[in-house]
Amino acid sequence: MSKLFEPFSLRGVEFRNRLALSPMCQYEAKDGLVTPFHGVHYGKFALGGFGLVMVEAAAVSPEGRITHGDIGLWHGAHVEGLAAIAAFIKRQGAVPGIQIAHAGPKASMQRPYDGDGPLTPADGVSGDVPWPVVSASAVPVDEDWQIPHELDASGIATVRADFAAAARRALKAGFDVLELHCAHGFLLNSFLSQLTNLRTDEYGGDLEGRMRLPLEIARELRAIWPAGKPLFVRVSAVDGSRDGVSIEDSVLFAKELAGIGVDVIDCSSGGIGGPYEYPNGYGYQVPYAERIKRDAEIHTMAVGLIVDPIQAERIVASGQADFVAIGREALLEPHFAYRAQRVLEATDLDSSFNGWPRQYGWWLNGREKRLRLLGPWAPSTGDVGQ
Repeated sequence: MSKLFEPFSLRGVEFRNRLALSPMCQYEAKDGLVTPFHGVHYGKFALGGFGLVMVEAAAVSPEGRITHGDIGLWHGAHVEGLAAIAAFIKRQGAVPGIQIAHAGPKASMQRPYDGDGPLTPADGVSGDVPWPVVSASAVPVDEDWQIPHELDASGIATVRADFAAAARRALKAGFDVLELHCAHGFLLNSFLSQLTNLRTDEYGGDLEGRMRLPLEIARELRAIWPAGKPLFVRVSAVDGSRDGVSIEDSVLFAKELAGIGVDVIDCSSGGIGGPYEYPNGYGYQVPYAERIKRDAEIHTMAVGLIVDPIQAERIVASGQADFVAIGREALLEPHFAYRAQRVLEATDLDSSFNGWPRQYGWWLNGREKRLRLLGPWAPSTGDVGQ
């Protein structure tokens, strides 16, 4: 058995393998409610063999959405649709997870395929009305973006309460993994980074102050989330600019999270300070997962241009990370996990699809036998009757 497909237990939850679907916003929700699109979208990855299927960032408040199309967990009405998705994922043998987030200064945006910039009055004409945004400090994302309102003590208390309420709804919906989003320039990342946190109160200044709000929220979530269920935190291990958060900062943050009872650090990067000033190639964020795992002594998840089963296997087998998250590659190939298992483990071609959903496996095993009799397809031999 490959290390990638070795079952892995965290607290009271067992994952059938180390492959996770990385959370990727689809911008298809209606007033925060999931639609039939979401059920099909997440269901296919559970059917595709992933050990963990992480549902995209669910906004903890309406003003915490990235776009008008974001999934929500700010209201009890959001629970029913998400519960159906979580239940289906479980029935296919995968673990359902969900990420909760507040977009902060990156809220009130156009959907990526509609412009990927800040909402404008022109967008409001078609129904996507802009709304005011908040952040650690009044530092806009870029030129021509909204200047965010700096959260005061009352605003911070509201954000904390919103995250706690969203976690309770995620639990009610039946998710087994909860992930707190502290990356990519969103609200909690804006507190962590010295590029966007210019505060002089207890929530700013040195790293201890900048970590305060994310740690407070993580502590509250750990108290809400059952002891038998894992809590993940996604971080930008480094900002896009070398003047921002460093890997050393993230190691210290991860140590604090480990002390709270966080189980896994999901290691991404960037989102504040551009253009990206670090190496950027296949598996470019894996070294961050390796460093945090080693130095903070906590489980990690690697993500970022991981496109091949052998590449994913090496990450886990070498101890660089405990989970491998697949994002865009999974969109291209929803059965990536099952294909990876065939590449890494299949020895008997007559039964190499036995681990697949039975509705698929018996068809594909029969097809495999027939194809081996025919040999590889080629233009000269592939016509009917030849």
